[in-house]
Amino acid sequence: MTGRMFRFRARTRGGFRAYPGGTALICVRCHHFAAASGAKLCDRCLGASAEPAPAVGGAPGSWLRSPVGLGWAAAVLLGAVVAADLFAVWTDLFRYDATGALADGETGAAAFRRADRADVLSGLAAGAQSVSLVSCAVVYLCWFQRVRANAQVFSPFGHRRSPGWAIGGWFVPVVNLWFPYRITVDIWDASSPWGARRSHALVNAWWTLWLASLFAGRLVSGGNGDSEGAAQARTDALGMLVSDALDIAAAVLAILVVVRLTRMQHEKATAGTAPAAL
Repeated sequence: MTGRMFRFRARTRGGFRAYPGGTALICVRCHHFAAASGAKLCDRCLGASAEPAPAVGGAPGSWLRSPVGLGWAAAVLLGAVVAADLFAVWTDLFRYDATGALADGETGAAAFRRADRADVLSGLAAGAQSVSLVSCAVVYLCWFQRVRANAQVFSPFGHRRSPGWAIGGWFVPVVNLWFPYRITVDIWDASSPWGARRSHALVNAWWTLWLASLFAGRLVSGGNGDSEGAAQARTDALGMLVSDALDIAAAVLAILVVVRLTRMQHEKATAGTAPAAL
């Protein structure tokens, strides 16, 4: 995935563009560059230029931008989310053991000190998870918007949701349970090699685990300080353990989705034009 930046920056407004010395016809294939003299295609689409040709079918006024830098940043921050979740899993296990001792009737000072320590560690884990999640979300959404814009160039008519939903779809209640997945699938299809479609198995697995971790976390309730509260706290710790474990699995698959999709777009952009007839 490392390597060359995308080189498709030219913008157009309609079928013609003004150049020094006159008005030139825009290439009828890529809609990005001026057509060669006496032809309807630009030098890149004709193969007369060393520069790679832009994607066939790109909408006028749009161009490809490299997702590589944002992709790596998103993957690294997802790794930070995994690290925070691993710490949370350890604190969940410690809390489960400490509250279990209280629920079983242990009342010594050592048992209460362990319970207090478990509460402190749980607070630290929650803080680490919040910081890592917010940081990751900002960069991930920037990457997601970038690959959605590139997918529009690759396949202008292959999307069931408008570009604005690439961000908004994550924040609208109920809609956020489905739209981000559908948008990701459309981006995946648009970014697949020319004339081919890659399996959605990775995307499906990631989204399933993401929803599972989301619902598992919402099912966890708080406990009290009495004996019944200790039993409830142990149940909550077990619930948080399951939720955090699912979140780790979802984050690992999210890293794979980011890396795979970024690589797909990079390879497709540098592969040149589609093998399609004019």
